[in-house]
Amino acid sequence: MNDDLAALGARIDRTNELLQRMLAEVAKTPSTHAIFVDAGYLYAAVGRLVAGTEDRRSFDLDAEGLIDALIDRARTIFADSRLLRVYWYDGARRRIHTAEQQSIAELPDVKVRLGNLNANNQQKGVDSLIRTDLESLARHRAISDAALLGGDEDLVSAVEAAQGYGARVHLWGIEAPEGRNQAEPLLWEVDSQRTFDLDFFKPYVSRRTAATYEAAAGVRPTREDVRFVGAQIAAKWLASRGREALQELLHGHPYLPGSVDQDLLVEAEGLLQYSLRGQADLRRALRDGFWEHLRAQY
Repeated sequence: MNDDLAALGARIDRTNELLQRMLAEVAKTPSTHAIFVDAGYLYAAVGRLVAGTEDRRSFDLDAEGLIDALIDRARTIFADSRLLRVYWYDGARRRIHTAEQQSIAELPDVKVRLGNLNANNQQKGVDSLIRTDLESLARHRAISDAALLGGDEDLVSAVEAAQGYGARVHLWGIEAPEGRNQAEPLLWEVDSQRTFDLDFFKPYVSRRTAATYEAAAGVRPTREDVRFVGAQIAAKWLASRGREALQELLHGHPYLPGSVDQDLLVEAEGLLQYSLRGQADLRRALRDGFWEHLRAQY
């Protein structure tokens, strides 16, 4: 009897030891978040809020700048978590990337997933793509938190699937000029809600006019020209902000805070006398020049 009790006690001790090791490993594993963007909802809601229209042909969206701003905001909200990536869901004829979608797909840490477009330019299959990714990432413990920018009631099943595997889903929305632009059942199911206002989106949306086209039709600078301007602006920034601010900024590399990135863009366009909106390769060259100068001074 004593031997049996001793053996049982040893097994219990062994089990407790294994549990403690597992808990220690879990504690060391960093939290991970991902951002899921329903581009159909984004374009419609942002267009109505900023440009007064849902017609994509009537305005330009600086998707690269906006994605960086969303990443920056997520870094603040999920302070002790690392970004897995941004998932960008959109529709396209025969699922063939448009030029804009291709430029977004080339951005770092961004995955473009395409549904189809029907004859009425309505997205088909996007909600199922979001559900598949949310459920798969949650099931494999690849994410602990999901920031979902969308508003369709069909996303409820995606939220429930992810929550079923222990992930927390946070619904991000866009301010509506009137009423709501997100389904109530979706609002009921998520773990938290957050709405971004006009001031957040305004820097990234410009209405298309004849003047816009004339400005864009100027002589296009080379990547090296833009990189040099980025370095110039970095030198000016460092002179005004100092090394303490530099150290804080470098912690977020390769991402710039939204306010810094927007100031960089505006100042560069003034120096170049050329619009960089929608110019993904030149925007990257600008940031590369900015970062290269700052990192060389550290």
